[in-house]
Amino acid sequence: MSVDDALLAIEDLAVTVGTDEGKAEILDRADLVLRPGSIHGVVGESGCGKSTLIKAILGLLPKRTVVERGRVHFEGRDLLQLSGDAMAREVRGRAIGFIPQDPFQALNPVFRVGDQLMESLRWHGLPGEEAPLRGRVDRATRARHRAHLVSVLSAVQLPDAEQALDRYPHQFSGGQRQRLLIAAALSTRPKVILADEPTTALDVTTQLQILKLLRELAERFGLSMIFVTHDFGVVAQLCDTVTVMYAGQTVESGPVASVLGAPLHPYSRMLLACHPDRAVELAGIPGAVPSPLKPPSGCRFNPRCTDARPVCAMARPAVTTPASQHRVACTLYPPDADPATRAA
Repeated sequence: MSVDDALLAIEDLAVTVGTDEGKAEILDRADLVLRPGSIHGVVGESGCGKSTLIKAILGLLPKRTVVERGRVHFEGRDLLQLSGDAMAREVRGRAIGFIPQDPFQALNPVFRVGDQLMESLRWHGLPGEEAPLRGRVDRATRARHRAHLVSVLSAVQLPDAEQALDRYPHQFSGGQRQRLLIAAALSTRPKVILADEPTTALDVTTQLQILKLLRELAERFGLSMIFVTHDFGVVAQLCDTVTVMYAGQTVESGPVASVLGAPLHPYSRMLLACHPDRAVELAGIPGAVPSPLKPPSGCRFNPRCTDARPVCAMARPAVTTPASQHRVACTLYPPDADPATRAA
């Protein structure tokens, strides 16, 4: 799928951060395409740059971080070129919602849930309305905001939605807090939701409930979503397409059925071999994700790759499309190669 047809597209994104030991390459030529109405997974080990990708989209990169090159296309604009005020007013929390990772840390324990969820509406207004001037709302507007939040809490299947707004975070379970965060992201009816491993802190049963809820909400409200995870099992349950990242680089992307059914990159295959639901015999990946301060030359996975050849350490492999809509950056697949005839 071309960038022109995408709802949100990341092209050739490179992000570095200055440290006392030198410049760390957190992202290097990262790419991603999100289709309208789809859920796109981003998968990889810890330290592969997944969360940095989300922060770059939201304009929330930390200090000393520099976008060296690249673009983030959304609704005809490059988000990297917008001012901080434009991102805060027009994009972040309004057109693009965010579901954070830890439901136990994301809510302030000293404020009622309703006051916290209403903060986004106070600055962005109800869906279809103009944002209130300087975030000021009168009593009638606040009452409309509250009624809207009750309907959103009902949509995320939180019991006693009206009473929930007057309670404090500690009065909710982990799964209920995650539903509150999903409701907060949905309250302005954004076009895109970014979810940064939102089920990691939950037990397995609650994870399944939240994943099912997210799929239902995406279909009900016509949402597009980028879902960050380290778990291919989550990708299989929730996502339509997926991007596999390693050491800040996009190494493979395509439809979930294609990537999981016939993974092309050695890293993707080894990740799948680590998953208990998919592997006949569990296997690990030797070594560790390299430091962004001194990444390997060529393909960054080559020091850990069982299929590595001398050429893999010489230059970064080109991105090719051996299968329909299935892209990979690996020297095993020259342009127009048939996956069935990959190099030995």
